[in-house]
Amino acid sequence: MSRSALVGNVIAMLEDAGFLVSDRCAVRPKSFDIAARRSKDVILVKILGNIDSFDTATGTEMRRLGFYLDATPIVIGLRTRDEQLEPGVVYFRHGVPVLSPDTAMDLFVEEVPPLIYAAPGGLYVSIDGDVLADEREEREWSLGQLANELGVSRRTVSKYESGMNASVEVAVQLEELFNAPLTDPVDVFDPGDVHEDESTPDDPEVDPDDEQLVTVLTRVGFDVHPTLRSPFKAVSEDEREKVLTGHSAFNRTAEKRAKIMSSVGHVTRTTSVYVVDKTDRESVDATALIQRDEIEEIDDSDSLRELIRERAEEKETA
Repeated sequence: MSRSALVGNVIAMLEDAGFLVSDRCAVRPKSFDIAARRSKDVILVKILGNIDSFDTATGTEMRRLGFYLDATPIVIGLRTRDEQLEPGVVYFRHGVPVLSPDTAMDLFVEEVPPLIYAAPGGLYVSIDGDVLADEREEREWSLGQLANELGVSRRTVSKYESGMNASVEVAVQLEELFNAPLTDPVDVFDPGDVHEDESTPDDPEVDPDDEQLVTVLTRVGFDVHPTLRSPFKAVSEDEREKVLTGHSAFNRTAEKRAKIMSSVGHVTRTTSVYVVDKTDRESVDATALIQRDEIEEIDDSDSLRELIRERAEEKETA
């Protein structure tokens, strides 16, 4: 399957599952391909044929964007260099959960979450320790008796009941012994229970071309978080809202980026602004266009917020 066909299939699947899906981020470099939202769940999705091409820099950027946009970064891919991704299994690359299309279909359309995750050494599941302890005690088995049945140490059984995850083989043994479901699904939207997430990466250095803009935004009360592989240059935020922020000369590429920012902003419920040197246009879709000399005259965040709103509303009422 070509990557283009795979992207189309993933978009169709998410729309069938009731997600609002953004336009494709058809600009480079890019850390994610689409943003999607269903109810409170927002995801940033990278779609790959071979997940081995998902590198550290991209994973770092996706995790950082997930933090600032209250979204979950996810990779949907077909294979690694050596094998196809298994259905029903969550993999991890650079702190980001990775799903096969079948696993994503089960999760988003059928609402059946995966039970298995891959980690060094094999495939594992999360054991509900309280249920396991209740089942063992109901049978009046000691820790040692269950350990003998499983072929593990008494201490290992105690760890299972305390929340330690188990291999798929052990989980199958346990469920056959007790004839009861003992596993918890993997929460893709909060995978910390099975995968130790690294802390949110530090922001990258500001592009020298954007230093003056960052200075202005900081002066009026925004915290500015630069990006390296996104259609926007930064996520700017104050205590009231988050703003996708772009900056360049206004040309066809800038217009394309501004359109994508508008679409991504609609999905993530953020506003968007593109600062340009000169233009006679007010906006591109819902992305406000502001000239550099205009923004340098702004004194506070309320004034900037009002100007962005006016420009976006002019587009909506045109």
